[in-house]
Amino acid sequence: MSDIATLRRVLQQTRSIAVVGLSADWSRPSNFAAKYMLEHGYRIIPVNPRYDEILGQKCYPDLAAIPEPVDMVDVFRKPADCVAIAEQAVAIGAKTLWLQLGVVNDEAARIARAAGLTVVQDRCVKIEYARLFGGLHWFGVNTRVISARRPTGLPRPNLV
Repeated sequence: MSDIATLRRVLQQTRSIAVVGLSADWSRPSNFAAKYMLEHGYRIIPVNPRYDEILGQKCYPDLAAIPEPVDMVDVFRKPADCVAIAEQAVAIGAKTLWLQLGVVNDEAARIARAAGLTVVQDRCVKIEYARLFGGLHWFGVNTRVISARRPTGLPRPNLV
């Protein structure tokens, strides 16, 4: 489900996020999103067999290797990899399977939902957090308010 109430509930109740496919490259979307969520109080658990550490956090080769509870499994992998990831998310007792922008796999979603997980597909956790809790604005300033109306009374630059 990707309705606003579900997204808000998931983001409010989540404390730990295992990010499958997290890259150590700062220019990759997975790194940017994970860093943002880390800075906003979430426990980020990198999952990528290529690294020992990402963003100052110990990295694990797969979900089964994580020695602590995980609330959300956030997936930055191709759709074909998602069925196995969904099965692992179920096995570790995650509450949410979140597939990032451009990642949709209905079989993975079916597996996760059948086990009682909330499933979000084709959405970015960073964008949804910012949209729902006040981090987006039309000119890049965090006003903490999402509105379809342009604010009035903005200071105008002196163009003399």
